[in-house]
Amino acid sequence: MTTRVAVIRYPGSNCETETLEAITRAGGEATLLDYRSATLDGADAVVLPGGFSYGDYLRSGAIARFAPVMQAVATHAAAGGPVIGICNGFQILCEAHLLPGALMHNAQQRFNARPVDVRIERTTTACTGSYAVGQVIRIPLAHGEGRYVADTMTLDTLDGEDQVVLRYVAVEGSDAPANPNGSSRDIAGICNPEGNIVGFMPHPERLADMTLGSDIGLGFFRSLVGRTASGVGA
Repeated sequence: MTTRVAVIRYPGSNCETETLEAITRAGGEATLLDYRSATLDGADAVVLPGGFSYGDYLRSGAIARFAPVMQAVATHAAAGGPVIGICNGFQILCEAHLLPGALMHNAQQRFNARPVDVRIERTTTACTGSYAVGQVIRIPLAHGEGRYVADTMTLDTLDGEDQVVLRYVAVEGSDAPANPNGSSRDIAGICNPEGNIVGFMPHPERLADMTLGSDIGLGFFRSLVGRTASGVGA
């Protein structure tokens, strides 16, 4: 059975096309879902893509959390269904309290768009099973509010309960910054304890085709499609 993945379009989303194509390339059935939908239209998994929902006019993700579709997303997640948030999608998941912490303005107080090196910290999630723990990959990021912050107790819990999924790292000989936005404990992505809700700032959909020189990001979507098709986390 082909995994059906809904990619939600909010006013201001701008990464849905690349995300839809990456899901299709990974073998899934990608569908575009409007933010006003009251249901997930039978989707097996959900991706909240990058962009600037509602123009980020109040705070990134703060308005999008109230979109009608988010009730269906929350219900799906509570039942163990896979929900992935990429960049602005990660911000929305935190604003909706589906993941802990918050994303604040980058420490440099400017928009950051460049490749970064991240280490895979956990593979038992909805979208990282194609990688190995400790594997370092280089993928792009592009955000102005990507600095992950949380109180010390939450950070200790994330570390102690294996909920950090991606972490920024320094690679010898690389010109990529070790921590491009000042995130607490170099955190680039986290998940809930069960691993079915995952949010991260880098953009794997932007490096998921060999015509770009690498398809290292495609593993996130292959993992999502394969995990759901096998019935794990569905």
